Amino acid sequence: MIDEFAKANLHGRLRRDRAALVWKLDGLSEHDARRPLTATGTNLLGLVKHVATVEARYFGEVFDRPSPEPLPRWQDHDGGDLWAAAGETREQIIAFYQRVWEHSDATIDALPLDAPGHVPWWSDPRPNTNLFAVMTHVLGETDRHTGQADILREGIDGRTGMRAEYEQPIDEEARAAHRARIEEAAAGTAASIKA
Repeated sequence: MIDEFAKANLHGRLRRDRAALVWKLDGLSEHDARRPLTATGTNLLGLVKHVATVEARYFGEVFDRPSPEPLPRWQDHDGGDLWAAAGETREQIIAFYQRVWEHSDATIDALPLDAPGHVPWWSDPRPNTNLFAVMTHVLGETDRHTGQADILREGIDGRTGMRAEYEQPIDEEARAAHRARIEEAAAGTAASIKA
């Protein structure tokens, strides 16, 4: 009973967070979806591509249910899953992620939480695992990168949130006042620590 509840809960959260990550691309120009927004080149479309590849590996290879489409080998990893090449479209990357969802969902639906898996890229002594551990790991990865995407998107045009239905109109004046209060508190604390 608790296993089915836990599995359904984790799976529901994974589905929610997948959709939130893809939503971060909504309404952006091709340039804004692809351009590097940090010193290390992190970009929104690259985050989607990366999370799709990670999920494909974990719910595929780990449970001997390989992805129906080719994936780069971990050993050959050159960061190519972290950005969109010139010949890759946003639609192709999102469609790839959605196909990964279908494959992952089939794995999750077919296996019990204690189904054994083997993660060859995890170092000893933990390469042997189970579906529960992989679901929590992939959910954590998805959440981490969705949070990064939220911050990146805010930097582009101020939009924040998990889903369109929760998005509030941007009140630039209120945001500026809030930011100024935080800056004032930070500056005051820094000055008092120096004194």
